[in-house]
Amino acid sequence: MSDGAAPRRGPTARDVIRAVSSGFAELPGTGAEFRPDDHGAADGPLAWDGYGVARERAVERTGETESAVCGTAVAGGVEVVLISFEFAFLGGSLGARTGDRIAAAYAQARARGMPVVSLIATGGSRMQEGMVALSQLQRVARESMLTRRAGLPQIAVLRDPSTGGGWATLGAGADVVLALPGAQVAFAGSRVRPQGADPHPYSAEGQWEAGHIDQIVGEEELREALARWLTLLTGGSGTAPPPPGALPGGRPPSVPADGQEAVARARDALRPRAAAYLDDYFDTREDVRGDRCGGTDEGMLCGFGRRDGRTVAYAAQCGTATRPAGFRTAARLIRTADRLGIPVLTLIDTPGAANDAEAERAGAGPAIADAFAAVAGATVPVTSLLVGEGGSGGALALAAPGRLWVTPDSYFSVIAPELAAAILKRPSDEVPRTADQLWLRPQDVVRLGIARGVVDERSPREQPSSSDAARAR
Repeated sequence: MSDGAAPRRGPTARDVIRAVSSGFAELPGTGAEFRPDDHGAADGPLAWDGYGVARERAVERTGETESAVCGTAVAGGVEVVLISFEFAFLGGSLGARTGDRIAAAYAQARARGMPVVSLIATGGSRMQEGMVALSQLQRVARESMLTRRAGLPQIAVLRDPSTGGGWATLGAGADVVLALPGAQVAFAGSRVRPQGADPHPYSAEGQWEAGHIDQIVGEEELREALARWLTLLTGGSGTAPPPPGALPGGRPPSVPADGQEAVARARDALRPRAAAYLDDYFDTREDVRGDRCGGTDEGMLCGFGRRDGRTVAYAAQCGTATRPAGFRTAARLIRTADRLGIPVLTLIDTPGAANDAEAERAGAGPAIADAFAAVAGATVPVTSLLVGEGGSGGALALAAPGRLWVTPDSYFSVIAPELAAAILKRPSDEVPRTADQLWLRPQDVVRLGIARGVVDERSPREQPSSSDAARAR
């Protein structure tokens, strides 16, 4: 909303800053030193009749001189640069001076090596400044990109509303996107949508379901959530994470005697799954969600966890056929971790990539290629553990070359033995022999040089140290 009409009631930009941080101080070049005529005539670059008056009223009403308040603060013990929108100032709209402030804030973040936290509440670009206002999105996008290149985290908090360019740059372009319940989140504002449009896709909940938002967090939980995320995103190291130990699952601790037994163990419904491994491995963890292309895969868990005082990112298959969105989410997670200097743990457990018609339409091949490329291109250490089924390329896409371990209740194969027998036109009673011929047992994968070893079994919550040796039996 940029026409100067009375905005809806809500917390001010500084209220939100106080709620999530302490020690706020405005940054040079982002505050009250801006004069009303900094960008030309009082009615702006378009000489929009009444714009100057509307802006003066916004100043009187809010005590702010622009729609964004920028400064430094401490959140969760981490020094950050905060960008907080004042919706009562012309609907939190982005104009040229807003762009000046945001650009200055980003520049200061890079100069000081600080993460950027954006507390967004905006109706979009300021129409009274026309294309001058819209062009600020290019400035913001460039500043965000430069900050990304500098390896600094960016977190967005979507308040109500977060629409237009504020959502499409500061919001959707952040490494981690949090949103308040019920917030309006969309590129299209409420007054420009198709008449009668379902409001759900334009909400925080709808965007979360589509994989564009990582978490929905209540206002009373926001300070703690930001503290957790800032600790995670700034706590990486160059040390490779150790592989988890094998969790007990009711099977013998030894490796399987033959291929058929290996397959049966991996497919056992009682075998420990990815969530159990992640809970055992990490002290705390936070998930990210979605591929940022409108897709989610509940069979892929991705996020960042805290272990022994440092952060490790994770991408974990949960035993289902991995969808294209799952591969893209994993690739997004790995690239984000790589840029932030955070090592990665991948847990492999899938019968293979989803191969139904919907998966093909969604780009199964390109998505798998993207996951392969993300692992291959990572400059941080990546550790992989096969915890169950290792079905063909859909499993191999998450395996780190040279740093793969396997559990005693796993198998890794170029193809499932049933499918191999079918291709070879063998009867079903030949499946066990085919499984043996494929050399798919965990100890076979080690003998082939694909895996470094079979990890020992350990009790839940027993934490292996980085010096633990994974023993190949």
